[in-house]
Amino acid sequence: MKLNRVCLYLFIVLFIAGCNQQPARIISTNNNPQNVYPMEEGFVEANRVMIYYKAIGHGDPLLIVHGGPGASHDYFLPYLLPLIKNNRLIFIDERGSGRSQKLEDPSGYTVENMVEDVEAVRQALGLGKISILGHSFGGVLAQAYALKYQENLTHLILCSTFHSTAKMNLILEKIKKKMEPELRARIDKMEKEGLYGHGKDYEKGRYTADYMVAAWGEGYFPYLYANHPNANYDPVANGIMSWDLYREMWGSHGEYVIDGNLSSAEYTEKLSTIKVPTLITVGDNDECDPSLSQEMQSKIAGSKLVIFPKSGHMTFVDQPALFISTINEFLHAVK
Repeated sequence: MKLNRVCLYLFIVLFIAGCNQQPARIISTNNNPQNVYPMEEGFVEANRVMIYYKAIGHGDPLLIVHGGPGASHDYFLPYLLPLIKNNRLIFIDERGSGRSQKLEDPSGYTVENMVEDVEAVRQALGLGKISILGHSFGGVLAQAYALKYQENLTHLILCSTFHSTAKMNLILEKIKKKMEPELRARIDKMEKEGLYGHGKDYEKGRYTADYMVAAWGEGYFPYLYANHPNANYDPVANGIMSWDLYREMWGSHGEYVIDGNLSSAEYTEKLSTIKVPTLITVGDNDECDPSLSQEMQSKIAGSKLVIFPKSGHMTFVDQPALFISTINEFLHAVK
């Protein structure tokens, strides 16, 4: 009986001692915080519109504007992530797109208004001078920003874009003419019948699935990818975007003519006023034909043009390593 009491006493003492001990500390052997890339996201109220932003990485700010119009920043990820090692990337969703606020009146979706949104984000986040990278429609927006606010830029990067809607319409016309006759006839028929207002009520504000497949899946796909076609590409899922914005800016008459307010983008004779270091990139089989990039390069003194081989419109998917090295070498050139 006495032995049992002794054992119980020892057990209680050991238990209390154990409870009073500090938990073991895990000591990190990583003394290099530079391999951690924190992400910040939020909203900037720009011209009474909430603009979503996401910032990742270290270094000088590189603001990135997406295409569509009416897509979001999401399609850049994960492909542009290697750039966060040398630059702080600031992605935005343009007004009405992605996570940013939609407008009740679509007439507010203009390139000019989006330029002011970019400038408001730059000021609100205290970015100082920035580099800006624009892809596709985002390249149009980046040009418009540079033409008004180039004193706020250190570098301008124009990827797979155009400087003249009239000239882009000629390229789109050529793409359509090169189609197989059956596909072209199918697309022509749907465009003649009108592209909106068909199907069930929830379908009436967008292209029909048949047109998305024909125009984006069959007509555009060869100009989107070449070296690494995206196995997850789905032309109908591509239609998850801001349709009121798209109709306002691109127009309502199909993929092969831009006749919305984006037709105001005519910068050919203004490009010579851009004096900041400029990089222009394009795929050799890009939807935005290389001839457009070559003309831009001829107009912007000192600009550099890189045509990626075996590449469509999504050059950072087709040639990811080459795309990243090209951007890094431009932004961090040894002087």
